[in-house]
Amino acid sequence: MPSDRSRSTKRSRANIGTSSRKRQSDKPKPLPLVERTNALSLEEFASSYIPSLELRFQKSARKKQVSSSTSSSPQNGESEDAPTEAENLPASKKEPDAVEKSDISTTTSTYEYTIDNYTAATIPAADLDTCFNLIELTSSAAYKSSSAGWSPKEKREEMKLPDMKYMILRRAVSDGGESEGPEDFAGFLEYMVTYEDGYEVLYCYEIHLTPESQGQGLGEELMARFERVGARIGLEKAMLTVFKSNRRAMTFYQRVGYTEDESSPRPRKLRNGTVKEADYMIMSKSLR
Repeated sequence: MPSDRSRSTKRSRANIGTSSRKRQSDKPKPLPLVERTNALSLEEFASSYIPSLELRFQKSARKKQVSSSTSSSPQNGESEDAPTEAENLPASKKEPDAVEKSDISTTTSTYEYTIDNYTAATIPAADLDTCFNLIELTSSAAYKSSSAGWSPKEKREEMKLPDMKYMILRRAVSDGGESEGPEDFAGFLEYMVTYEDGYEVLYCYEIHLTPESQGQGLGEELMARFERVGARIGLEKAMLTVFKSNRRAMTFYQRVGYTEDESSPRPRKLRNGTVKEADYMIMSKSLR
């Protein structure tokens, strides 16, 4: 028969084991990847997933110029994308020798671009307004013609969601010398680390370039950086939504590797037999 001391020792050991198990169970479980990532401050997020070397890059753009010895010629290297007054006139009213003396040449310029990263809480109000105005300029017509409709209030509320993040693209403007002067807003990409159908994803909500910045490969630059952020976090795929009426956007996304996602809405057959197609598509690209 065990002594009182022996029984006391066993009770103490049992209590120690119970206490140890209790302390282990009391430890908070680590947050899931999405929540853990969204809990980071902007500085922590950027230092972990956005290398500083990706915040600046150069891009060359070709520009056609029309030079002429006539008074109707473009001034200061005006591009053919901005027609001169003479070019807008009917053919019968143009100077007969204006075209004959004109000469079209192509020049290549290299521009310096920078990317500023923000959260919905840190983006300057002026930049947020500029982003909204660009969405309204380039996409409000597509929204209006869709089943979703266009609501400026709802779009602004979406843009201010706590977990929303922004890449703001700016182009350095030459001051006439070797140095670069102020920077012009060139476009942006709006995205969020979130869940979609149970997957941990990086979702692109909006990507837009100013009209003068289009056609220069800048969309590819933003999308590549967006995808690398998701890959560094360890997310499964990058996703986005596109209106089917925007054929240009769909072609662009397909070119950079996006395909229709399994969660994209399929055609529905109505009671009267009519097949109704969704006016948008969900596209995705694996990040693993």
